[in-house]
Order: sequence, then C-alpha cells, then structure tokens
Amino acid sequence: MEALTLKEIAKALNTKTDFDVQINNVCIDTRKITKGCLFICIKGERFDAHQFANEALSLGAAAVMISEDIEVNGAFVKVENTSKALLDLSAYYRSKFDIPVVALTGSVGKTTTKEFTYLVVNSEFNAIKTQGNLNNEIGLPQMLFQIDNSTEAAVIEMGMNHFGEIEHLADIGRPDVAVITNIGQSHIENLGSREGIFKAKMEMTKLFTKDNTLIVNGDDDYLSKTKGMGEYKVVYYGITNPENDVYAKDIENNGLNGIKFTAVVDGGEYPIEVNIPGKHNVYNALAAICVGREFDVPMDKIAEGIRSFELTKMRLAVEEYNGITIINDCYNASPDSIKAALGVLADTDKNRKVAILGDVLEMGDFAKDAHYNLGKAVKENGVDLLITAGENMKYLAQGAK
Repeated sequence: MEALTLKEIAKALNTKTDFDVQINNVCIDTRKITKGCLFICIKGERFDAHQFANEALSLGAAAVMISEDIEVNGAFVKVENTSKALLDLSAYYRSKFDIPVVALTGSVGKTTTKEFTYLVVNSEFNAIKTQGNLNNEIGLPQMLFQIDNSTEAAVIEMGMNHFGEIEHLADIGRPDVAVITNIGQSHIENLGSREGIFKAKMEMTKLFTKDNTLIVNGDDDYLSKTKGMGEYKVVYYGITNPENDVYAKDIENNGLNGIKFTAVVDGGEYPIEVNIPGKHNVYNALAAICVGREFDVPMDKIAEGIRSFELTKMRLAVEEYNGITIINDCYNASPDSIKAALGVLADTDKNRKVAILGDVLEMGDFAKDAHYNLGKAVKENGVDLLITAGENMKYLAQGAK
C-alpha cells in the first residue's frame, strides 16, 4: 500500500480528524497489526472491534477508525459506520491507480479460474490477485489495499449470496474486464432460481461502457444469451463449438494427471496442458486464455502460465496414504462442484471408488431435489461405496439407490 495521511483519509470519507499521522496499511484484525497501519474497528453481529482499539495502538497501529464514542489513547478518525467507511476508503484508494483490473465471479470455478488468470496476466505484467477467500465486502477492500506504485494489473475474485453485492463490489473495484464462469445453484436459497443467480452475476456489468469486456462461458445456457445485452464487448469460450470466440478441441483426459487440449484462438491452434484433474478445468483454462487475449499476452506465455498452475488446499487436492488415493475437495462445495469431483473420481484408474459426501448448504427449498440428483450422479459415476453425513443426505442416498 502507498502511504496516505489520516487527514487525506478523513477528507475522502467526508469527515475530519485532528491528527495527521501517516498510514501505510489498513488492518481489521489485531492479530495482523503492522507498524504504521490504520486499524478499522468493524462492528459485526457477534463482535465489536472497538474494544480492541487501544490494544491495536499499543501493538503499533498509527491510528484507529471508530464509530463509537470511546476513549482512544492515540490518533483516530471517527465515521458514522466503519464497515461502510472501509468500502468507501478502498474505492478511493483504487481510484488513485490507473491499472487494468480483471474481476471474476460465477457459481463454480471462480477461484481456480482466478489462479489461472493471474498466472497468465502475471507472465506479462506485475500483477496482484485476491488471496484466499477475500472476495466479499470485507475481503475485497483488503485486497485492493495491496495495490502500490509497482502494480501493473489486478485479478480480483467477487463472491456473493444476495442481490446487490456484486454491483457494490464492482463499483468499488471498477473492473475493465469481467469473467463469469457459469450459472449454477450456489446460494439459490437467497436468489430464488438460476434466473435470479444469473441476474445477480450480471450486476458486474451495470457500470460497463463500450470500453469494457465481458468474458463468459458460451456453453452455459444462461450466459450464452448475453450478446447484445449492453454496449460492452462480449467474448465467449466453450468446448468444441466453433461459434465460441475461443474453444477447445481434441481433449485428452489423463485422469488425476490432468488434461490436454487444443485451444482454437483467432484461427490459430495451440496445445494447452492443465496439470490438475477434471474436464471442467478446460473451461477454467479457456477463460484465462480469453483474458490473456484481451491483455495481448503471447500464446506461449498463456500456455506456460496455465501449465504452471498448482491446486490450492482442499480443492481436488490428490493425496496418497498407504496405497490409498484421496481426492480432498472439502472447500465450500456446491452441487456443480460435487458433480465435477465425482467426474474426477470416475476418471481415475483405481480399483475401488469411495465417495464421502456431506450436506450442500444454502439450498433452501431446492435442497431435496438437488441432493436427490447428486445421488443419481453418484450412481452414474460408478461409485462403489457411498458414505454420507448430513440432514439432506437421505435424499442423496435415495437418488443413488
């Protein structure tokens, strides 16, 4: 983060302060305090960080941001709402840098696509990316504060579970290019239907102009209909269909050893290697290729970036124990990601295949049908033994039977 003064921060937030200390970082967790940072006292449903304001100062914070009338033993700035101020401050900070930003969202695959995209973009630019799950109204600002004068591009992930969240995040991050991976059933309890999920994801484009680009999965039944929905450019990717701008053919599935395919880009054909399992990762790689194409990254660098990808913890991570291969995919599953994981299991050359599955959450009234259909997917993918845990797993078991 480039340094700001507390008075500049106060002015950006339409308030005042008597202190003019220099700020070189923003923190919301006393366990991550750095010397010279601004500690923002976030007030949540179950906690109130105002009680840690003076502790933050004693740990090295240069100042604190508060919204309550408390006694502060050092520099502070007071605002009406610290959570809103965090967002507003990150938007102000983002506006100080003229760099291209790529934002990614989708029901499934956004984190893997983000990693592919970062590797592609970073091969040509000094880029930063969303770390971990910092993709919401608390996490995104922390990610934007990573930008400094050496940053040439940013790849950010945007998550949501209610209407209006993506629009708000896009207003803060101001992406030049947006990627929507697919429209599945994640968070369908809050959004009512896949149509609702589609509308929520498309909030990404509400501020788009003719200078922006939307990249979408052209094989998705909702996203394939986005042409002409705005004045912005739309780029489609998919598998085998030459009507997509970028597509994959000659797919070679090597099970746990990954996928190889030929990418057809602007009339040329390029060999691509994905060193992680699952045919669904062809889509994730294609999205990254489309971003690289928009950033004029040479295809050899795009291919090398994709080839260098390594899985993050608990996302289809392959582990070996005494001759047993475990595919650990325990990260915030959705029906679509479970189907993808079952497909990976089916593609292995192992003698006996065991699926250990737990409830998919936030499904609301769709839970029964979703779990029943997952049970059918268990059967279709040749699972030898099914072990379940959770309230809705009885429906999955029925579907499997």
